Amino acid sequence: MSADGNSWEWPFHCTNCYQPYPSSGFPYRCEKCGGLFDFTDPISYDPAQPAGRGRRSIERFRRSFPLPVDADFISLGEGDTPLLSTRIFSREIFFKCEHLNPTGSFKDRGSAVLVSALAAAGIEDAVEDSSGNAGASLSAYAARAGIRVCIYVPEYASGPKRSQIDAYGAQVVQIPGPRSVTAQAVQREAERGIVYASHAYLPHGIAGMVTIAFEIAEQLKGSPGTVITPVGQGTLLLGLHRGFRALQSTGVIDRTPALVGVQASACAPLWAVFSGGTSDLSMTSEGATVAEGVRIIHPLRGDAILQAIRESGGEMIAVDEEKILKGRDALARIGLYVEPTSALVVPALEQVLETCPDPIVLVLTGSGFKVLEE
Repeated sequence: MSADGNSWEWPFHCTNCYQPYPSSGFPYRCEKCGGLFDFTDPISYDPAQPAGRGRRSIERFRRSFPLPVDADFISLGEGDTPLLSTRIFSREIFFKCEHLNPTGSFKDRGSAVLVSALAAAGIEDAVEDSSGNAGASLSAYAARAGIRVCIYVPEYASGPKRSQIDAYGAQVVQIPGPRSVTAQAVQREAERGIVYASHAYLPHGIAGMVTIAFEIAEQLKGSPGTVITPVGQGTLLLGLHRGFRALQSTGVIDRTPALVGVQASACAPLWAVFSGGTSDLSMTSEGATVAEGVRIIHPLRGDAILQAIRESGGEMIAVDEEKILKGRDALARIGLYVEPTSALVVPALEQVLETCPDPIVLVLTGSGFKVLEE
């Protein structure tokens, strides 16, 4: 439903059986076959729409979002994050500072679109699972929209993230065991009928991630040569890929960048498949890592992520724990205080520096205030 009660057709279809997203209800997966929903057509970019550049919100890109025209846009001022430059290893490197979003992570871009969609559909209660950042972000935007949410988090989730979720008024349910067990717990709750506002299953939030690509191109006044970003569920990398393709299709940029995804070696399923094929996946475990934001053993859109990386001419990198912490400390020494998940990009840069084209952009995904001291 749109905000005034008129029927609204969501621009999604099931990637397995091709059924369109239903006009009523808010299912997180296809009710016919259990498949994932995704956009039916490529996300578009309207060169005329960034006219409201002075306003600090991704709402200026709302023509790219899967929302009814008359829907209220739920915003906390997300987006327009700085693109800072510095010299590392004798190269100019740019940092896209997504840790400076309202709740301290890039997830705010996706939450703004997803919660706007929930509100437009008249949803009053929802559940979500998260290692921390997505849950905190959804809780904040849901509070802004007057939607009640319950967030399931793994017991190991950072204390500050749990406190942040609780502060927004959301119910917090801690689940013992690995991240995958938390996802299973919330799905059992969803089967009882409550809306599962999943940032991983639902495609709405990908449109929010697309805006990072739009902003990078504006800030560089052209396309980067390489973008390096952490990958857990991978919606950020998918959003970057689709955003740069949209810009290229309208002639705003003449090339798309190589995308480099980074995972922690302790839990690196996409790196395993990219490097050795599906046979190597059986040897991958959901090991503990300080980069808790990428501790995802079964990324739902893994095939699409790997395809995006290959199409871009990029690659997947895996990084050991010691190097993650060294990367975090190195960033702090230049004034960038981020959580370990964000710091994955620094040791990854070392691995690809000799081959990746300029300009090089590293996406810093989450604030250092999100975690306790190691």
